[in-house]
Amino acid sequence: MDDALIPRLFDAAKAAREQAHAPYSRFPVGAAVLDEQGRLHAGCNVENAAYPQGTCAEAGALAAMVLAGGRRLQAVLVVGEGAEPCTPCGGCRQKLREFGDDALPVLVADPSGLRARFTLGQLLPASFGPDHLTGTPR
Repeated sequence: MDDALIPRLFDAAKAAREQAHAPYSRFPVGAAVLDEQGRLHAGCNVENAAYPQGTCAEAGALAAMVLAGGRRLQAVLVVGEGAEPCTPCGGCRQKLREFGDDALPVLVADPSGLRARFTLGQLLPASFGPDHLTGTPR
């Protein structure tokens, strides 16, 4: 991934975070993904009074990517705030795996800037993905 794209990813994720609907946790999160065509797609968390029915920012960004025709991730950037870097939750790590591989850069930031870099393989080691299923198109 070209580091020159990080500011664009950061700005998109930060802007998405500002639109989050997080009245219960008060923990807004924004995410931006870069697809194989170089396009950015953003999403924010959307909470629901029936707690398990909420949607993570990464899931929203992935849905926007798929809607636009994207099928492969080139990079992910998540913006959240807290003492520790806000990495994708376990469910979102698996969702990212559907469209990325172990080498996928996963960047985490807070509103002031980049805090850490990971690969999806570091966050989800020995993962199960589409390549494990025979006959599944990639």
